[in-house]
Amino acid sequence: MQVLVRDNNVDQALKVLKKRLQREGVFREMKLRSYYEKPSEKRVREAAEAVRRTRKAARKTAIREGLIAAPPSKVRSPSPRAPSMVRGG
Repeated sequence: MQVLVRDNNVDQALKVLKKRLQREGVFREMKLRSYYEKPSEKRVREAAEAVRRTRKAARKTAIREGLIAAPPSKVRSPSPRAPSMVRGG
Protein backbone atom coordinates (compact mmCIF):
# COMPACT_ATOMS: atom_id res chain seq x y z
CA MET A 1 0.00 0.00 0.00
CA GLN A 2 1.40 3.40 -0.95
CA VAL A 3 0.64 6.85 0.37
CA LEU A 4 2.02 10.00 -1.23
CA VAL A 5 3.77 12.52 1.01
CA ARG A 6 3.03 16.03 -0.19
CA ASP A 7 5.08 19.06 0.87
CA ASN A 8 7.03 16.93 3.39
CA ASN A 9 3.82 16.59 5.43
CA VAL A 10 4.49 13.19 6.98
CA ASP A 11 1.79 13.60 9.64
CA GLN A 12 -0.94 13.97 7.01
CA ALA A 13 0.42 10.98 5.05
CA LEU A 14 0.48 8.88 8.23
CA LYS A 15 -3.12 9.86 8.95
CA VAL A 16 -4.16 8.80 5.44
CA LEU A 17 -2.27 5.50 5.79
CA LYS A 18 -3.95 4.72 9.13
CA LYS A 19 -7.37 5.44 7.65
CA ARG A 20 -6.70 3.14 4.68
CA LEU A 21 -5.46 0.34 6.95
CA GLN A 22 -8.52 0.77 9.16
CA ARG A 23 -10.83 0.54 6.14
CA GLU A 24 -9.06 -2.62 4.90
CA GLY A 25 -9.49 -4.27 8.32
CA VAL A 26 -5.78 -4.77 8.95
CA PHE A 27 -5.98 -3.67 12.59
CA ARG A 28 -8.93 -5.96 13.30
CA GLU A 29 -7.09 -8.90 11.75
CA MET A 30 -3.92 -8.15 13.73
CA LYS A 31 -5.95 -8.12 16.93
CA LEU A 32 -7.57 -11.46 16.05
CA ARG A 33 -4.22 -13.06 15.24
CA SER A 34 -2.56 -11.87 18.45
CA TYR A 35 -3.82 -14.97 20.25
CA TYR A 36 -4.94 -18.47 19.30
CA GLU A 37 -8.60 -18.84 18.47
CA LYS A 38 -10.11 -22.30 18.67
CA PRO A 39 -11.82 -23.44 15.44
CA SER A 40 -15.17 -23.69 17.23
CA GLU A 41 -14.83 -20.11 18.50
CA LYS A 42 -13.88 -18.96 15.00
CA ARG A 43 -17.01 -20.59 13.53
CA VAL A 44 -19.22 -18.92 16.15
CA ARG A 45 -17.60 -15.50 15.57
CA GLU A 46 -17.86 -15.74 11.78
CA ALA A 47 -21.51 -16.85 12.00
CA ALA A 48 -22.29 -13.88 14.27
CA GLU A 49 -20.53 -11.51 11.83
CA ALA A 50 -22.55 -12.96 8.95
CA VAL A 51 -25.81 -12.43 10.86
CA ARG A 52 -24.77 -8.85 11.64
CA ARG A 53 -23.97 -8.14 7.97
CA THR A 54 -27.26 -9.69 6.81
CA ARG A 55 -29.30 -7.65 9.29
CA LYS A 56 -27.50 -4.46 8.30
CA ALA A 57 -28.17 -5.11 4.60
CA ALA A 58 -31.83 -5.91 5.31
CA ARG A 59 -32.18 -2.72 7.36
CA LYS A 60 -30.66 -0.63 4.57
CA THR A 61 -32.95 -2.23 2.00
CA ALA A 62 -36.02 -1.63 4.18
CA ILE A 63 -35.06 2.02 4.67
CA ARG A 64 -34.48 2.45 0.94
CA GLU A 65 -37.90 0.92 0.16
CA GLY A 66 -39.60 3.04 2.80
CA LEU A 67 -40.74 0.15 4.98
CA ILE A 68 -39.08 1.58 8.08
CA ALA A 69 -38.09 5.11 9.00
CA ALA A 70 -34.49 6.13 8.63
CA PRO A 71 -32.65 6.92 11.85
CA PRO A 72 -32.62 10.63 12.67
CA SER A 73 -29.62 12.41 11.23
CA LYS A 74 -27.20 13.90 13.70
CA VAL A 75 -27.36 17.68 13.80
CA ARG A 76 -23.94 19.17 14.46
CA SER A 77 -23.81 22.18 16.69
CA PRO A 78 -20.87 24.53 16.25
CA SER A 79 -18.06 23.66 18.61
CA PRO A 80 -17.28 26.23 21.30
CA ARG A 81 -13.72 26.48 19.97
CA ALA A 82 -14.71 27.34 16.42
CA PRO A 83 -12.71 30.31 15.10
CA SER A 84 -15.88 32.29 14.30
CA MET A 85 -17.06 31.90 17.90
CA VAL A 86 -13.73 33.01 19.37
CA ARG A 87 -13.46 36.14 17.24
CA GLY A 88 -17.14 36.94 17.66
CA GLY A 89 -17.88 36.99 13.98
